[in-house]
Amino acid sequence: MQKILVTGGTGFTGGHLCIRLSKGRNRVRTLSLPGMETQKLSDAGVEVVYGDLREKQSLGPATEGVDIVYHIAAVYREEGIPKKTFYDVNVEGTRNLLEAAKEAGVKRFVHCSTVGVQGEIANPPASEEAPYNPGDVYQESKMEGEILAVDYFTKEGLPGVVFRPVGIYGPGDTRFLKLFKFIAQGKFRMFGSGEVLYHLTYIDDLLDGIELAGNTPGIEGEIFTLAGPKYTTLNELVETIAHILQVEVSKRHYPVWPLWTAGAICEILCKPLRINPPVYRRRVDFFLKDRAFDIAKARRNLKYSPKIGLEDGLKRTADWYRQVGLLG
Repeated sequence: MQKILVTGGTGFTGGHLCIRLSKGRNRVRTLSLPGMETQKLSDAGVEVVYGDLREKQSLGPATEGVDIVYHIAAVYREEGIPKKTFYDVNVEGTRNLLEAAKEAGVKRFVHCSTVGVQGEIANPPASEEAPYNPGDVYQESKMEGEILAVDYFTKEGLPGVVFRPVGIYGPGDTRFLKLFKFIAQGKFRMFGSGEVLYHLTYIDDLLDGIELAGNTPGIEGEIFTLAGPKYTTLNELVETIAHILQVEVSKRHYPVWPLWTAGAICEILCKPLRINPPVYRRRVDFFLKDRAFDIAKARRNLKYSPKIGLEDGLKRTADWYRQVGLLG
């Protein structure tokens, strides 16, 4: 029996991880900010400990007696969040947890980074050795958190490993809901060629990889990219979703530059007013930047073997959207 701490248990990935781990012989604990919804976790037998990554003194009760830490919690990319908050949580919060884990005698620290630390991929598919190239404050803070973790593992002797997830999706997540809804309602428009590469990871496959990162011996200090079995083009992704939803999608393509310009103008006008712009340049990256990754290292060293094909995963996601009434 292992005693496990999962940070970010009230989020999508962390919540799924908590519930999966609690079904085994593990004793699972999660760290939560006060006021978060934790009833589902408690019902699954997960112990909830309240604390804040930014306050190291609150992390002792969370790490006490723990064998493995899965550090999933982070401040994610959203408009209106101060730059300092990203660094306070994603960098200094990670430092606090690393120190608390070492003091508690944790046997393995698994740090969740993101492929976003590599930004736009110049020569897809990218391996773990592709250079850092963060494109926004979220990616920059996650890069610094990743570098901090690897350095800590090396210099302080805390056994640890880093994984970088790719485009997480599945039932329960709504990050791709807008894309599904636009396609379902016939409102989706393709900007650019649509031949940029896109890579997704179904939540069950990702959880397999995370568990392997926590339990595979001899991988301390390594970084692993965890992604689905294969990548596709944006055209193919949209066509697959349209097929699942049994709708037609427009074949017309529109130039990207007017959309990018509109995003820049909206950001300039909205930022001083502290309101979210209806269009901003980061969203336009969806049509411009390649996101394709090589998972050979994870296959080789972790025996990671993603099983959920893209069409199957997208169908499961669409079925959940329908079930809970999100597609209308």
